[in-house]
Amino acid sequence: MTEAGGAGARTALASAKRVVIKIGTNTITRKTETPSRISDGPGDERTGIDVEYLHRVAAELADLVRSGRQVLLVTSGAVGMGARELGLSRKPKDMRTKQACAAIGQPLLMEEYRKAFCVFGLTAAQLLVTRDVWDRRSAYLNLRSTVEALLERRVVPVFNENDSVSTVEIAFGDNDQLSAYVASKIDAELLIILSDVDALYDADPRADPAARPIPYVRELAPEIMASAGGKGTEFSTGGMRTKLLAVGIARDAGCRVVIADGRAPGVISRILAGETVGTLFDADSGLKNRQRWIKNTRAQGVIQVDDGALAAMRANNSLLPRGVTGVTGSFERGAVVMVNDAAKLITNLSSGEIDEARGKRSIDSGGRTGGGKVVARPDDVVFLDE
Repeated sequence: MTEAGGAGARTALASAKRVVIKIGTNTITRKTETPSRISDGPGDERTGIDVEYLHRVAAELADLVRSGRQVLLVTSGAVGMGARELGLSRKPKDMRTKQACAAIGQPLLMEEYRKAFCVFGLTAAQLLVTRDVWDRRSAYLNLRSTVEALLERRVVPVFNENDSVSTVEIAFGDNDQLSAYVASKIDAELLIILSDVDALYDADPRADPAARPIPYVRELAPEIMASAGGKGTEFSTGGMRTKLLAVGIARDAGCRVVIADGRAPGVISRILAGETVGTLFDADSGLKNRQRWIKNTRAQGVIQVDDGALAAMRANNSLLPRGVTGVTGSFERGAVVMVNDAAKLITNLSSGEIDEARGKRSIDSGGRTGGGKVVARPDDVVFLDE
């Protein structure tokens, strides 16, 4: 894609009112020429939070808030700060030590944000989350209500994964995806991912000196995904591929995404002014909030259906028990489950009730389900190719 194709999208960034900004580990930490206690790898020595950089970011965020924009921040760095405090030379690999480092580093990280924000008249609110908060709709709606209350008071919510209690089952895995969930669930118009790379390239620039930056992406085509490299450095959990997965989540919400060099002077203000900075990923048409929640919530089971039932669902009809051929997993009413490999839905019946009624006409289902029951209604179904 050429930047000419994205000129209108760049211009539209100036009107974004709700903006999510993600700052990666390698962006927020200092790099020094001398050996330090925390190393991201050969030739990349880091010594903790770069306070001067935080002040530059805070100044830009204050300008955005004064202009009437609502700003949400997703930050990394807690585990690294905890590791530095403990004198560890490498990022911890085992879960217990990682959680201990997060518990030590998170308050230190927030104190640095608090001090930097205070200089520019901003108030920060800490929000530590795990994946299951977004998967449970009641918890998600409560979190959303809290965020809305903070934004109304011109407070900057600062999100981080709650690594001190997070496990594999409830973890996002990286803050790129967390930032995309925040942007999607809180209805942001723009997600800015500030990284130690300045753009998406058509090849891995670390391996190919002829690689060229891609200024504008309209669709996440296979060739775009193929251009992503591997994992980042020692203390970062993501690479370009995780960023593109995050882009896909945000685009579903009608949210544009910019990946840019977080160290570039005035990068946030320049992006919002429509300058050609980094790579701009245009938004998709956008699913409704409830549909986004269904699509991005982890499935608790699988319902197998026949071709006729799947076609009826695509035609905006309810899923009836007679079209169900099998059930995998144990789940209750209200759970999000997969349908074959084509869709997700909020089920109106438990796995036991569906298994009892499957293949039967609604009027014959009887038992615990009762006549006329449906497995899911059209408003509770989202096809994954939408």
